[in-house]
Amino acid sequence: MKSKLLPFIAIGAVVGAAISMLDRQTREHTVETAKKAKDTVAYYAENHEELKALVESKAEQVQSIYGAVNSNVQALIQSDFQQMPTTILSMVSETMSAFSKKDDQLS
Repeated sequence: MKSKLLPFIAIGAVVGAAISMLDRQTREHTVETAKKAKDTVAYYAENHEELKALVESKAEQVQSIYGAVNSNVQALIQSDFQQMPTTILSMVSETMSAFSKKDDQLS
């Protein structure tokens, strides 16, 4: 039996979007946002180097944040766990597990 979930989700999304477009403010905002997106895409289509620099900058920011979080987690690992409540210990354990899974996926 074929699942009907995804087609009905898509139909619901289309119907919901159509109903929301009955509101004038929503239509105007949607048109304005679409124009801005079109202009941005056109700009970066002509300025590849600027887009490349922007992406590299964002990637460096993400790496910096990851490094900071990773060092904070490592500091928690090295601290005295006996003084921490059980709830905090479980949170730290879950965070360490999540980051190690992400680290394995990146490698």
